[in-house]
Amino acid sequence: MNQHQNLSNLAERIDLAAAFRWTARLNMHESVANHFSLAVNAGGTRFLINPNGRHFARVRASDLLEIDANDPETMNRPDAPDPTAWGLHGAVHRALPHARCVMHVHSIHATVLASLADSHLPAIDQNTAMFHARHVVDDSYGGMAFEEEGARCATLMRDPKITTMVMGSHGVLVIGRSVAETFNRLYYFERAAETYIRALQTGRPLRRLSDAVAEKTAQEWDAYPEFAENHLREIKALLQAEGADFDR
Repeated sequence: MNQHQNLSNLAERIDLAAAFRWTARLNMHESVANHFSLAVNAGGTRFLINPNGRHFARVRASDLLEIDANDPETMNRPDAPDPTAWGLHGAVHRALPHARCVMHVHSIHATVLASLADSHLPAIDQNTAMFHARHVVDDSYGGMAFEEEGARCATLMRDPKITTMVMGSHGVLVIGRSVAETFNRLYYFERAAETYIRALQTGRPLRRLSDAVAEKTAQEWDAYPEFAENHLREIKALLQAEGADFDR
């Protein structure tokens, strides 16, 4: 860490850096695109985000930018973030204080789902049920997520129950209260989308859970004790055992 680093958010920086590294490990990243962010002030408008052009597999805790969603000079900084990162993540952090962490990727199966005429994820098993009545589909893709498009997308997640947005013709955006919760949700959405896509490929009729059972299962996932925290703890332990420098 350099001497100007705000050490008060070191633990959060390490969590976010670990999430970047593991997302790359799972091949859920894309080139040097896609972004994760994490609010670090009470109002949610100051946030950490990956630097422009940095591959997920190389992100370290000390590399993360800290920017203010309400600072109009952000894109004039010498270390300005990617303009679509500013457009999308800035808009979400500006409009949705409950979205403490925001993760956006073009992972393979989520993007296949986003490419279907009906991009909703039905509850056909335990994992897909996690997102029952908790995801929204954006059917109005208008181009890359610069500021106007980012602001439009943010309005679709105003309901605090909505944790995931399938961005039609684009990818997926997931929000949560912490890095652990959000990454766990991102991981399971990709798994759930893969299950659904592979099930469709069989051409056979699908099992569909009733709304009552799907909602019960989703609530059980919501209340599952320390599951997301344990998931992230183990990811960090695996990275540290390999000598990865994500926590520097």
